[in-house]
Amino acid sequence: MNPLKSSLAMKSIARQVHFLRTRGQFVCILLLAGLLGGCAGLVDKPVQRTLYDFGPGASAPAAATRQLAPLVLSEIDAAGALDGSAVLYRLAYADANQLRPYAQARWSAPPPQLVRQRLREQLGRERAVLNPAESASLAREGGVLPRVLHIELEEFSHLFESPSQSFGLVRMRATLLENTTAGEKLLAQRSVVARSPAATADAPGGVRALAAATDAAATEIGQWLQQVR
Repeated sequence: MNPLKSSLAMKSIARQVHFLRTRGQFVCILLLAGLLGGCAGLVDKPVQRTLYDFGPGASAPAAATRQLAPLVLSEIDAAGALDGSAVLYRLAYADANQLRPYAQARWSAPPPQLVRQRLREQLGRERAVLNPAESASLAREGGVLPRVLHIELEEFSHLFESPSQSFGLVRMRATLLENTTAGEKLLAQRSVVARSPAATADAPGGVRALAAATDAAATEIGQWLQQVR
């Protein structure tokens, strides 16, 4: 072959190889940019979390009832995960010792605050329910000091006995104290356990069941308070 023609042919082949390599790199860059753009789109669109509470409560004033002695309701104590905002559940059939949070469900306020609000609403139908600061004001004015109710929230979860059967479980310890000028004196103490079946095996079902169980626990505490002399 003519050396000149051979040289021209080699240069032509080299140009074609360079073009193919450059084109391949360009295609890879476009594909990579597309993938990164897709990921960026996912990051820009986070999944919306759902907030839950116990509902609006009573929609009309309760009928007048016999007024009992006023009561001071302290802030409710809770430890660990129960003082957070996650809606928690347990799988009793797999590992009852593990508390698990629903991924996209949150309480609008920590459960102790929601429970106290509902408890105050129910007890307030029969008596005046005061905050600790209001009791302190009465003490400074020399008024009659009301009894004090302390609540410890020990369990507040959506408990699954099986994949298809579950209920809202609320367990609390109620302590009633006599509020005197010399300090608080123990009058009585009671453990309250309330459970309500969940209609669905998910976060909305668990929330409704926990609200119903809280109402049942509040009713039991109200009846117990009337029995303590």
